[in-house]
Amino acid sequence: MAQGAAKRIAGQNEQAIKILRLGMFFPTILSILLRLLFRRSYLPPSKGSLAIYVVTYLPALFLSRYLESIGTSRRDPTTGAIISSGQDLSQPGVMEWCFDILYVTWACQIGSGAFGEWFWYFYLLIPSYAAFKLWNNFVGPMIGRVSDNSAQESTSEKSTLSKRQEKLRKRSEKGDPRVRTVHK
Repeated sequence: MAQGAAKRIAGQNEQAIKILRLGMFFPTILSILLRLLFRRSYLPPSKGSLAIYVVTYLPALFLSRYLESIGTSRRDPTTGAIISSGQDLSQPGVMEWCFDILYVTWACQIGSGAFGEWFWYFYLLIPSYAAFKLWNNFVGPMIGRVSDNSAQESTSEKSTLSKRQEKLRKRSEKGDPRVRTVHK
């Protein structure tokens, strides 16, 4: 059973690594072709646009190499059997964020070739999303705990009663004879 899962993960990782390798090559070529077709006057790119391209390409290259190194399966050279399937690249969390950064980078490369340098502003989605997650998961709850402490206590008391207990409590308040009240 475990060997089957390792084979499945290795197969999925090989597909993801193929996409990574194509993704590091294809957007650059497509950006140059789109520049040739639609924006010939901007063909020798300015120093600023080259700087933006290099500054965004380096993290993408780092993430791509990182994902390749942890996702590559190790096989026995004589039999071809899987020794280690590598880490599962389809895991939620950090792996997804790495792929998201790569996809945004590739989209910005292609978009800047087709529409212009203003398309690089979409790269600001990455730090905006990071700030959003930081606020919702760390900063916001710390600030909210100080002011909403009493409101949380009252809601926690109500939520500890099950539906049945809540019904019985309401019946006893109405004086229903079916509900026995035990006095302590």
